[in-house]
Amino acid sequence: MWQNTSVIDKTYKKLTILVSLNGLSFATYDTLNNKPLSLQKIEMGKVALTSKIEDLFAEAFQNFPELKAGYDEIVILHSNNLSTFVPTALFDAEYLGSYLQFNTKVFETDFFAFDELPTYEMNNVYIPYVNMNNYFIDQYGAFDYKHANTVLIQKLLEVSKNNEERKMFVYVSDTHFEIVIIQNQKLQLFNSFDYKTPEDFIYYILFTAEQLHLNPESFQLELIGKITKDDSLYEIAYKYIRNVSLFDVSYMQNQFSESENREHFIVMQS
Repeated sequence: MWQNTSVIDKTYKKLTILVSLNGLSFATYDTLNNKPLSLQKIEMGKVALTSKIEDLFAEAFQNFPELKAGYDEIVILHSNNLSTFVPTALFDAEYLGSYLQFNTKVFETDFFAFDELPTYEMNNVYIPYVNMNNYFIDQYGAFDYKHANTVLIQKLLEVSKNNEERKMFVYVSDTHFEIVIIQNQKLQLFNSFDYKTPEDFIYYILFTAEQLHLNPESFQLELIGKITKDDSLYEIAYKYIRNVSLFDVSYMQNQFSESENREHFIVMQS
């Protein structure tokens, strides 16, 4: 973790940036009082991996001076579906690519990384956006980085303590969503799906439920991310699943709305 060496120089501020191929969002924090200060989302449309990141991000850094302020801690979160969770007992850092080859196309030139979740005896193996990391090295010098799904799973496991019932969480983004099934702080399933229509969305949820013998009449489904009760995604989930609700973010006591805390759950929990 990067921090200023002198107490006099400390700003007691932290910056977290979540990057994806659709843009970025960021939050700043007062670490002395443990509270968020600002939250922003910057959409750039579909970004090609070959695009010049410095050109795409330059405008964001120009328009949002918070990105250039001084921080004791900077965290970059990579949001993509190029990740998989591996139990510690089966994990070998020498073979990171082999864990991903079952759910994504892996190339010899890919760079692999992993995040440790020692409390839950597993690791998240993933492919970070190397060009984005290189850009942030130029901007900040040093920072920590991890995968967005690491933060998501860690927080969902934390809130699932002492819950004996299997529960399905769905984290919704613009073009894909993650399905997470947890029982008593044990991760039973994690998968990511691309979707275009509400019908795609409910199909993958019901298919996953069927594979794990979850009855739509009885299992609990909680929706997080970019979703509200007025959305067509929520409406179709409510139509086919009896116990559906929005994830309760009331414990995140800050100046932002429920929908903002729910949409930016990952960046706000990092």
